[in-house]
Amino acid sequence: MLDALNRQGKFGEDYVRVLASAAGLVVSTYSVDVDGVDLGIMVPNAAHGWSPQIAVQVKTTSVPTWRGGHLVFDGLNQVQFNKLAGADFTVPRYLFVVIVPPDADEYTAPISAGMLLRNLGYFVSLHDRGKLAEPDTRRHVRVEVPIANVLTTTAIRRLIESGSRLCAAI
Repeated sequence: MLDALNRQGKFGEDYVRVLASAAGLVVSTYSVDVDGVDLGIMVPNAAHGWSPQIAVQVKTTSVPTWRGGHLVFDGLNQVQFNKLAGADFTVPRYLFVVIVPPDADEYTAPISAGMLLRNLGYFVSLHDRGKLAEPDTRRHVRVEVPIANVLTTTAIRRLIESGSRLCAAI
């Protein structure tokens, strides 16, 4: 059985998988997180010869901090931050933060209409943030995620669409 932290992280990734599947997208997992992303999400069988896609780092928290319309997230170390920051990636990268209940038994709940996943996920691009000089894995970077950036099937599709327009321009 997974320990509490691994269970929480696995649930966060599975939460994203459920949304991507519901959006009709394909999710790939990287065998080792050496490039700063956990999942690739893409449009299958794209008609124009290449599959529009995004790469995401999924983080979770069971103790969210809110300030001025933002989720304040301190869970990225400087090395992880640098692997998401800047505009020099061919495939657009995003940070997804999934808020989970403190009690793992509350991650899901059966309801009369189906299965409920708790709680919400949010997204942010760090393409406009500069990389840090001499990053340190022991130091963390504060990232403010707009609460308007709720992770939904429509939101994931829009992220991929906007990324494909960007890649087509390159």
